[in-house]
Amino acid sequence: MLLITGTSGALGSLIARQLADRPDVLLGTREPDGPGQVRVDFDDPESLDFSGVDTLLLISAGYGEDDQVIARHGAAITAAERAGVGHVVYTSLAGAGDHLPYALPHRWTERRLRESSLTWTVLRNGLYAELLAALAPPGPDGLITAPLGEGRLAAVAREDLADVAVRVALAPHEHAGQVYELVGDQPLGGAELAAATGARYAPGTLAEARAALSGPGSPAYQVPMLVATYSTIAADFLATPDTGTLRHLLPHTPRPALTAYKSALST
Repeated sequence: MLLITGTSGALGSLIARQLADRPDVLLGTREPDGPGQVRVDFDDPESLDFSGVDTLLLISAGYGEDDQVIARHGAAITAAERAGVGHVVYTSLAGAGDHLPYALPHRWTERRLRESSLTWTVLRNGLYAELLAALAPPGPDGLITAPLGEGRLAAVAREDLADVAVRVALAPHEHAGQVYELVGDQPLGGAELAAATGARYAPGTLAEARAALSGPGSPAYQVPMLVATYSTIAADFLATPDTGTLRHLLPHTPRPALTAYKSALST
């Protein structure tokens, strides 16, 4: 039996869509309301029961303060050990993302898996091309003002990451002990985003971005997280493209990141 966590999220829902009709797949979510769905709430560790699960596809349990995310992932791995799960496939963060503030819980989780009694595979996902649609959209004036500087991002289409996760989760024994770096093959910067949308790139400052993001109701952790993401892209730490891993694991040619960016802008 394969259990997928976080199937109500952006990545998890794409994976669930591919596997929902299989009788050997369970779809984990906080509030199950359909066939094949089971309750999986990492904030309620005592409720986690992975009995009968051969493979657990552990999708990172959302953004939050480091201690909260670490507690969620720790609870899931402990429950997997307790139930005798055969293999855990974990969606982590690309190695180039170590300068990002949300890298720490991912690296903690990878270490926890290495030290566990479980067989595991780590999918180190790059930042989504769709994220650029939120970080760097053209404004009503036709300007992209995101503070990306001259930096670029080896963004990857979220659907490609879903396709890789499905392939690995359905044949985990073929990928045991592997850490896969999954980033895009065409790094994108402000100039490329502007050219693709008929906009003009006029980057602002990090201070301006921080002020714009700091509206009422913004979670306290979110503003520094997003500002640091801009900063890391601008410093060109996330520009190294795919060296062949993504292409090897995908059953098709990678989707163009610019296409995913433009599609996300229209939704």
